[in-house]
Amino acid sequence: MNLRQLALDALLISGPREKCTAVQAIAPAREDLQFAPPDRSRLLAETLPGRTARPLLVPPAQLAQRPVSTLEGRAALIHSLAHIELNAVNLALDITWRFDGLPHDFYRDWIGVAREEAGHFELLRQHLQTMGFSYGDYAAHNGLWEMAEKTSDDLLARLALVPRTLEARGLDAAPPIRDKLRRVGDERGAAILETILGDEIGHVAIGNRWYRWLCDQRRLEPVACYAELVQRYRAPRLRGPFNLAARRAAGFDERELAALQAG
Repeated sequence: MNLRQLALDALLISGPREKCTAVQAIAPAREDLQFAPPDRSRLLAETLPGRTARPLLVPPAQLAQRPVSTLEGRAALIHSLAHIELNAVNLALDITWRFDGLPHDFYRDWIGVAREEAGHFELLRQHLQTMGFSYGDYAAHNGLWEMAEKTSDDLLARLALVPRTLEARGLDAAPPIRDKLRRVGDERGAAILETILGDEIGHVAIGNRWYRWLCDQRRLEPVACYAELVQRYRAPRLRGPFNLAARRAAGFDERELAALQAG
């Protein structure tokens, strides 16, 4: 069994539930796993990532803003979080199959991330169903995957700008969303956010660890290199407030946090 081939095969699956089931069936601890480059021939005929026609993907500015105090507003919020988690599954699968010649632990780490993100998606999808809605009922945007496409030819940029930038933003956003759900009586939604926050600290830590490992391999200074990559790829500028405790737990050092707060 080739772990990287399994990752690519799962990435090409269009159905969200089928994709997540395939991801959770991958066993990264198996001793007989191989880590060879996958067969890329299917990519000539298929588009990454595999996805269904719904949700409709639109620019972020076109997404309707609904008050979370209403059932539909809460459902729209949970839907947007589910979409983020499904994108995170795709991102972890993509980094697993795409980049060659890395330590086996790199691939094991990222397939582990994909498995946890699939679990998050399922928690949110099921909660959405209890509210009378389904994944795909609302429009969504494609920002996370667009950054993956921009960084498809440079692992260092991918690590800097996806897990350490866009996904790390979730460390800042999760607590206020959790608290908002709790204030309107959605205790189940708040509990799911608490679970996601704890796991995401670990995911961002994996991104930090491998980013620094690769900087060391290329003899690059991590903080200066990150600033250069942000500028080169026009990554979104992060604005506070920042969850500094969660970011420290995820491995950001004090120089990085100072640079982040300085803007």
